[in-house]
Order: sequence, then structure tokens, then C-alpha cells
Amino acid sequence: MKIAIGSDHAGFEMKEIIKAYLQSIGIEYHDYGTYNTDSMDYPDTGKAVAQAVANHHQEKGILICGSGIGMSIVANKISGIRAALCHCSEFAKLSREHNDSNILVLAGRFTPEEQAKDIVKTWLDTPFSNDPRHLKRIEKIEKN
Repeated sequence: MKIAIGSDHAGFEMKEIIKAYLQSIGIEYHDYGTYNTDSMDYPDTGKAVAQAVANHHQEKGILICGSGIGMSIVANKISGIRAALCHCSEFAKLSREHNDSNILVLAGRFTPEEQAKDIVKTWLDTPFSNDPRHLKRIEKIEKN
């Protein structure tokens, strides 16, 4: 599995932590920026990661900004993306099982490091349930 990862300036430090964590568990990633804490526009990075996932250049994505809200909005504008802002492992699990989320969004300013790693692990380890109820709902999302 190869992950697209990106952040804005507020999520940069968390992105670097998550990159190191991904490397430690043997997950490859491509970093779409930003590459420092200089102020930048989060839609640029969010769109690049979402397009990489939507176009199947990367299997899944992780986006991080200060609150996670901006990246969620940007990513979910791209057809085929189901980005989920997750504040805990239970949200990460449900986003995969029920919604087949393909981008995890984290709040860099509000999520402690160990909690973020646990969220990422849970999200990566949880498969989509393939429950017909959930498949029907995802199909409805894709049609809109």
C-alpha cells in the first residue's frame, strides 16, 4: 500500500510524525507538501492529495491541517473521495467499515501524537465491511 500524505503549515509537524510512523510500520508514502511551517494555502495540498487518490496514483491518503475542517472540505469536493475527519480511533474504524473512507483527515493542532498514531493505525487496519446497506449508501454518495 502506498499513501498520499499532505498538510498545510499548521499540520506540518504532525505530518512529519505520521510519516515517521508510516515508515516504522513499513507503509510507503508520497509527500505532497507542504515542506515547512511557512504559511501556505491548504487547498493546494488538499487538492493534490485528493486527486492522487481519486486518480488511483495512491491507494489512500492522509491530510492534516490545524483543525482538519479545511482539508476535509477541499478533499470531499473531488469526485470519488470520501474524506473523514477523525478525532478518535472509533471514528477511524467506523469511517472505514461503514463509509469506505479513502482519505483520513487529522487535526494537527488538536490531536496528541500518540492518539494520532493510533487513529492512523486503526484506519489503515480496518477494512470496508462490504455490507449491502453501506454499499447502497456509498453508491448514493457517488451519484451526487
